[in-house]
Amino acid sequence: MESWLFLLAILVVAWLGKNQSLQIATVVVLLIKLIPNTSKLLTTIGQKGINWGVTVITVAILIPIATGQIGFRDLWHAFKSPVGWIAVACGVLVSVLSFHGVGLLSATPEITVALVFGTIMGVVLLKGIAAGPIIAAGITYCIIQVLHLSLQ
Repeated sequence: MESWLFLLAILVVAWLGKNQSLQIATVVVLLIKLIPNTSKLLTTIGQKGINWGVTVITVAILIPIATGQIGFRDLWHAFKSPVGWIAVACGVLVSVLSFHGVGLLSATPEITVALVFGTIMGVVLLKGIAAGPIIAAGITYCIIQVLHLSLQ
């Protein structure tokens, strides 16, 4: 019962914050929960959903290359400017943070609740995008390492 109330509260917050992505995601999860015997499906989505999402995002990022909108010339031009180098560095940083974030989420699932709450707050209150839990986990991992904090 608690999970239903929690999800409904998230749906209300998403509705109040006019965040369509969070509304759709919450409704999908609620609908799956309505179907009998879907605990295995929910577990599978919970375990593999992030990877599926990353794959979908990666496909979307590769589309301009596939359509010819971006080519080797654009890559070469990117390396000729400071902005291009900053973008490359940020891409590397985000991928490393995401790697550590996934590891942290796997090792300490209880942190997921705080990260999800923070993401919802950022999405609803600051009009952010819910693409940040893994990166947030990576940043959390870095802070934990720098401050030598225990995960217990």
